[in-house]
Amino acid sequence: MRSDIVPGSAFPDYELSDHTGTRRTLSGLQGEDPMVLVLGRGGYCPKDRRQAEGLVQLHREMEVGYCRLVTITTDNILETNEYRTGVGAHWPFLSDPRRIVQKDLDIAEYTDPTHNPMIPHVIVLEPGLIIHKVYNGYWFFGRPTMEELRQDMRAVSMKCRTDWDITTPELRAAWQAGRKEPFYPYGKTRAQTLREPE
Repeated sequence: MRSDIVPGSAFPDYELSDHTGTRRTLSGLQGEDPMVLVLGRGGYCPKDRRQAEGLVQLHREMEVGYCRLVTITTDNILETNEYRTGVGAHWPFLSDPRRIVQKDLDIAEYTDPTHNPMIPHVIVLEPGLIIHKVYNGYWFFGRPTMEELRQDMRAVSMKCRTDWDITTPELRAAWQAGRKEPFYPYGKTRAQTLREPE
């Protein structure tokens, strides 16, 4: 993995085709929400399939928690669709058969010249594609458990949601005064506020 892909730095805003063939950027898929990005080998890999099966249930929680999930593999569009449908996933899968991400991040799995996949990683992102945590999943148990990802989503949400604790007197007063900007989805996240110039 490139040396600059560390917590606190910005993750590259790759643009790839999704499972429908539509070009999508990571920033566009993320919006202003926390996001889990799965970089995988592809549908041929039983470890990737098992991980995706676990993510199916977690994704339902992430949706109601206003968090995003995206998978990128080196599969072509047909293989991407078969993989996504086969595990029952409902989040965006991006196809990278040209291995743009693999080459740019320097994560070619050189031990598998037959498939030439990426070394699996899971990247937890704060709004703005800011890296919160990086998991190396070459070995299956290097990948985060669903509970670890829940904890990561909690930590990132607490950091970026200005209305995380609505019991504070300041937030109650803002609501009663008709000021909705501190509240999701009316206002800005902390990340947006921090990025604005003085």
